[in-house]
Amino acid sequence: MYFYSNRDKSRTSKFNLRDAAFLGLAPDGGLFMPEYYPQVDMKRVEELAEISFADMASYLACTIFGDDVNPEEIDAIVRDAFNFEVPLVEIGKGVKVLELFHGPTFAFKDFGGRFMGRMLGLLNKGGDPIIVLTATSGDTGSAVAHGFWKVPGVKVIVLYPKGKVSDFQEAQMTTLGENIFPLAVNGTFDDCQALVKASFNNKDLRSRVKITSANSINILRWIPQSFYYFWGYCQWKRQGGVGDPDIVVPSGNYGNITAGMLAWKMGMPMNRFIAGSNANDIVPAFLESGSYNPKPSVQTVANAMDVGAPSNFERLLYLFDDDYSKIILNVKGYSYSDAEIKDAIKEIYDNCHYLSDPHSAVGYLSYKAADASGFYLSTAHPSKFASVINNSIGFNPELPVEFKKILNLKRTFGQLNNSEEELEKYIEKI
Repeated sequence: MYFYSNRDKSRTSKFNLRDAAFLGLAPDGGLFMPEYYPQVDMKRVEELAEISFADMASYLACTIFGDDVNPEEIDAIVRDAFNFEVPLVEIGKGVKVLELFHGPTFAFKDFGGRFMGRMLGLLNKGGDPIIVLTATSGDTGSAVAHGFWKVPGVKVIVLYPKGKVSDFQEAQMTTLGENIFPLAVNGTFDDCQALVKASFNNKDLRSRVKITSANSINILRWIPQSFYYFWGYCQWKRQGGVGDPDIVVPSGNYGNITAGMLAWKMGMPMNRFIAGSNANDIVPAFLESGSYNPKPSVQTVANAMDVGAPSNFERLLYLFDDDYSKIILNVKGYSYSDAEIKDAIKEIYDNCHYLSDPHSAVGYLSYKAADASGFYLSTAHPSKFASVINNSIGFNPELPVEFKKILNLKRTFGQLNNSEEELEKYIEKI
């Protein structure tokens, strides 16, 4: 399987898996896409889903990566990375939620982070040390840090906006040590993301240092997220779902929902995708008007979606052949204020006796607004956002034992101005 930049319409430059994974971002600034969408046998997918998530995911991973990596090694990576539950839960009549927060960092990004960490370690085995540079608005940083922790030959720099992530999210990123180097940036997530992209576009720096990214721009982070869409479909069908499902996705940088679109391109049936956002409504506004107008992000209670210029918007366009009419036929978008999100958390608890984090509450609201028939994704454990939960329903959620341990650990992190030069010096120093 070769990969091309989404901007390379003539496909003049092709990259193998190793090169695409190590580069992260294509040389022309675009995002890598597979040369074709391998078609899966959905009957086989459903049969394997009856056994376990790992059995199903191993088949899917081999379908995509099997020409480049030994299938036995892929299977071992999948079984090690996806060793947690992925339940589809009915919280009310006709309302089902796919819980993606049962991994070690209690967020959906464990899927991509753990798979990528193991796969990149395998691809780089015996090679020169590599630096993984990633930006986070909340959960990506902790998932990547844990996914790459102690991976030989890999150092991880995590950039996060100072004072704009939850206390627990910061604790998860800053208490590991070893090969993990968190940096609190004086700026927004968009600033962090811009610094990462600037580093990738710095040819002089990249001639001296081997750098890749673990954001969803990287194919090894992005592609494995497609696996749980197949799983959600299989569980929904097993539980009596009729027809093709609507799939509702809380969306910020749009890596999650475009991974679902990749699953669809590979043969997973769906009726439509529904993107739910917070006040950073750039894509829902685009779906309404056809005009894409990125802008500085604003801080909200659903901080992991505080993105004003979604990196994966280019992938969304590419997956629909840059055809706006195709996009709006298959994708619907909604956005919600902080007040609406907090009201939804209370409504879900009062009516369904179910605790929801703010991002998943956006999914719930979008599910209702779209009169959907299918399921929505729950992307994070509610305990990661205890203050928002308390403000919404009047008490803190019970912390899992793992949370309590992390909050008491010593935190170690650097600080960085919004400066490309400062980041370059830091990269060369570690």
